[in-house]
Amino acid sequence: MSSDTPILPRSPAALPGASRLQSIDALRGLVILFMLIDHVRETFYLHHQVPDPMDVSATAPELFFSRLLAHLCAPVFVLLTGLSAFLYGSKYEDGRAAASGFLFKRGLFLVLLEVTVVNFAWTFQFPPTKIFLQVIWAIGLSMLMLSALVWLPRRLIIPLGLLLVAGHNLLDHLHFAPDHALHTLWAVLHDRGWIDVSSSLRLRTSYPLLPWIGVIALGYAMGPWFAKGADALQRQRRLLTWGLGLLVGFVLLRAANVYGDKPWVVGDSLMVSLMGFLNITKYPPSLLFLALTLGIGLLLLRAFERRPQMRWLAPLTVFGAVPMFFYVLHLYVLKFLYLGAQAIWGNNQGEVFGFDAIWMVWITTVAMGFALYPAVKAFAAFKARRRDITWLKYL
Repeated sequence: MSSDTPILPRSPAALPGASRLQSIDALRGLVILFMLIDHVRETFYLHHQVPDPMDVSATAPELFFSRLLAHLCAPVFVLLTGLSAFLYGSKYEDGRAAASGFLFKRGLFLVLLEVTVVNFAWTFQFPPTKIFLQVIWAIGLSMLMLSALVWLPRRLIIPLGLLLVAGHNLLDHLHFAPDHALHTLWAVLHDRGWIDVSSSLRLRTSYPLLPWIGVIALGYAMGPWFAKGADALQRQRRLLTWGLGLLVGFVLLRAANVYGDKPWVVGDSLMVSLMGFLNITKYPPSLLFLALTLGIGLLLLRAFERRPQMRWLAPLTVFGAVPMFFYVLHLYVLKFLYLGAQAIWGNNQGEVFGFDAIWMVWITTVAMGFALYPAVKAFAAFKARRRDITWLKYL
């Protein structure tokens, strides 16, 4: 469950305006680590399955909030993908053409990566009988769509993005049977499901596309706020206004219980009620899901830009500089760790090996973060140093 974005122009943090770029990488790095928590959970805590949305009556609070934290990952990544596409194009005289061409090639690359390298990391099966079309697939297709949308005026991109984000829940009750002519298209766009390619191959559309197109379009439309020479104070006011506005909108709409996600009910305790209130749908991401996660993301982006001197932002920036490298690396490390643990201790949780407590997931996440940091830092330095190697910008 993660993503990547186009390479950003780098500047030393001391230069005027550079903190806006550092803040983007730092935010991306933070959500990478949140993603790592969730993927460790999916590897070593799989015996405690969590549906979408979660069953609050049967999910322990520590598991619920660990999963909830990971909800920030995909929306923030996709939003920053759109933003980074604008910044990439702004370096060229013909910015739209440059951004469109890069988005198209990068999008195709990500789709191919998902169905080959990434899917194999999850399944270790070749040839595959199942291919899970997850976040890299969704970002790749969203980039392909954005490569066309960038040719529209910004005044049209904004309402289109808002319409897709806010209006797609009106389509929640629309479904097509597997034998219907529209089943495959609708499974890709909005209705998570299986697509039978042949008797030996099935595709799972884990990340329906429609709302993600809206998010990446809105990220691109944010681009002028971060353009070189843009007023930093005005940008930070906009981030604050939109961030708080999305969170207030989430609370009001969730309390009204009329639109934007599955209804919630008051539980037997305050904790259960809170969990129910925050129990939102990711597949596809509901309006409330995106309002909550993007609201938090915008406020974090503002905070990171306002305090670029905070020392703990530096390692986050390193992780955020090469997210695709980290994504592939951590999946294979997790797979080999699991196979090693299974070989040593066997299947201690039914048919799988698993930890006994959620705190062990967190400890493993911290340990992996420290262990992978040197490799990520080395690759980030190599990528920054060797800008003459064209294919590196795709990693």
